[in-house]
Amino acid sequence: MQRKVNFLVAGTQKAATSALDSYLRLHPEICMANWKEVHFFDNEKNFIEASVNYSIYHSAFSPLPDTRLLGETTPIYMYWKTAPKRIWQYNPEMKFIIILRNPIERAYSHWNMERSKKAETLMFWDAITQEKKRCQESSPYQHRVYSYIDRGFYSDQLRNLWEYFPKKSTLIVRYENLRDKCQKVLDQIFVFLDVTKMPPFREKYIFSLPYEKTITAQEHAFLVNIFNDEVSKLETMLNWDCSNWLRKPERFNR
Repeated sequence: MQRKVNFLVAGTQKAATSALDSYLRLHPEICMANWKEVHFFDNEKNFIEASVNYSIYHSAFSPLPDTRLLGETTPIYMYWKTAPKRIWQYNPEMKFIIILRNPIERAYSHWNMERSKKAETLMFWDAITQEKKRCQESSPYQHRVYSYIDRGFYSDQLRNLWEYFPKKSTLIVRYENLRDKCQKVLDQIFVFLDVTKMPPFREKYIFSLPYEKTITAQEHAFLVNIFNDEVSKLETMLNWDCSNWLRKPERFNR
């Protein structure tokens, strides 16, 4: 019988998921997918038929005899509205690791990445002020490229996930903690996954792209106004203090 995938690093994009994926690949009890971002549960073509062909998914894994857990990293799963139900239908015992980053920083990093890939031609101010209109082209689905702001509404995404999975099935990590207290966070993840803790890893900095400019005061104020209520919701939901997410950066682009 084919083994099922046990856990997912399911979000959020631009929150060090690549670094975490690389750490998890070093654990001898874990088999990560042969490549990062399998994109099975957000691929509409995989769910056209009533009977889903999971062999396509399983072909992305090459477990060894001593492998205890199968896992993969596809950050869009958290954001993709139909993904949680599909994942529950596949494995109702699935565990989720979710990394949350300041949504303003995340949006800016997302835009910077798309610019570096030549997928975005607009400057950041134009991209965020025109986002709603531009994202309509992907309706009824979410937009994979231009969703700089929309991906930052984490509370709704978590509620969607918890409609199908108990909260105990999710480990939610602050991006800042993974960045600054990496080994402590990894130990928490290994306990959550019920695998042996590992000796300290050499810290990894993966896919940290240079910024073509810094965010402006106008852009930052615009996003603070958008995310202010969302940050309050998230603080209540997770019992976090996220007030630093709304503070002005030390310097702005002029």
